[in-house]
Amino acid sequence: MTESARRELTRAERAKIRRLVVSVCANYDSNYGCLTLGGDCYMLGKWWTGAYCKYFRVAILPLDAVLENTLANVGAETRSCSICGVAFRENGKQAYCSDSCAGEAKKRQQRGYMRERRGNC
Repeated sequence: MTESARRELTRAERAKIRRLVVSVCANYDSNYGCLTLGGDCYMLGKWWTGAYCKYFRVAILPLDAVLENTLANVGAETRSCSICGVAFRENGKQAYCSDSCAGEAKKRQQRGYMRERRGNC
């Protein structure tokens, strides 16, 4: 990863990382911190993308697919689907992650249109 691709983690990303470390990490203890480092957990003080704890990257990060995709594709244009919330790589004007989500969005739009139309009669 190049220096230009590094960015500051958002508040939501830091909260997700903290939640994962505290609840799932086998190396984390609330009294002692990181058992392998013998002190504070490196991931709890993380503010920038870049180097991650190897155990966190391999064993814990795959548990949250959206966070993993966001952190793994720093510099790549990603967006989250407004219907299901899954992160996907942008491809032109693509607004949804799949055809089924696009169909669901079209149904919702049509329902709103018909509701408005019935209200005007």
